[in-house]
Amino acid sequence: MDEGSVSQVHLLGAGEIRRLAGQAGITPTKRLGQNFVIDPGTVRHIVRQAKVGPGDSVLEVGPGLGSLTLGLLGAGCRVTAVEIDPGLASLLPQTVAEYAPQATGELTVINGDALCLDPDTQPGLADQGHLVLVSNLPYNVATPIILTLLERFDNLDRFLVMVQKEVADRLVASPGSKIYGAPSLKLAWYGQAWHAGKIGRNVFWPSPNVDSALVNFARKRITQDVDREQVFNLVDGAFRQRRKTLRAALKGMVDGGAYTAAGVDPGARGESLTIVDFKALARANGEMTGR
Repeated sequence: MDEGSVSQVHLLGAGEIRRLAGQAGITPTKRLGQNFVIDPGTVRHIVRQAKVGPGDSVLEVGPGLGSLTLGLLGAGCRVTAVEIDPGLASLLPQTVAEYAPQATGELTVINGDALCLDPDTQPGLADQGHLVLVSNLPYNVATPIILTLLERFDNLDRFLVMVQKEVADRLVASPGSKIYGAPSLKLAWYGQAWHAGKIGRNVFWPSPNVDSALVNFARKRITQDVDREQVFNLVDGAFRQRRKTLRAALKGMVDGGAYTAAGVDPGARGESLTIVDFKALARANGEMTGR
């Protein structure tokens, strides 16, 4: 089977999604950011964009009624699905047994919050040589989920996620743009993100009031010579009041001489700095303050 292809596994359409939801007494909730994909073509597109295939270990957060899960299993992936809704979590194995019985052994379902995952409680995920995140993420917590998983699972090499378009734009934004901010910088600490296309509203049930987009990401394996938490503290401080200069925004956090040592203009604003700049500033500040 070619990488990114979907075999003859039956993918769910709008009628089947509504039937499954009705049988389980499930009504999509805004609180959990639930919008179920009802278009098989969109599922095939996501799997192709993710470039996953036989033997790949895939983490799916928020599988819902199983639309994307079936597509990933159909591509030959081993899927660990993390679902916070108990009803949906219990229904997913039944759906896979009905529509992809040959792949039931390739599915693991975790009923829990993705923000609570860690290597200690989920050694099976941490022990995978390479892990790929492919998800239609709950829009209200997409960024925290991405950053938390990258921090805790070193083997998470790449991801393809569907998120609200505004979130996608922030994640891939470049220095100097109005939407460039802490999420852009923190993701850049781990690697490179780029747009992978827009998704129409009509492929969801219920149809969301926002546009959606795909974000692709690849982790960069580099040796860090500065503490991540120190860098992120400076990033958060710089964007707490983004119109302030670094000198004003980071007052009490950064020694004045650190700017010169790092080659960073204290009169600049955070939105003009790259993650390399923030690393240099944190490194110089640590050397001067002993922190």
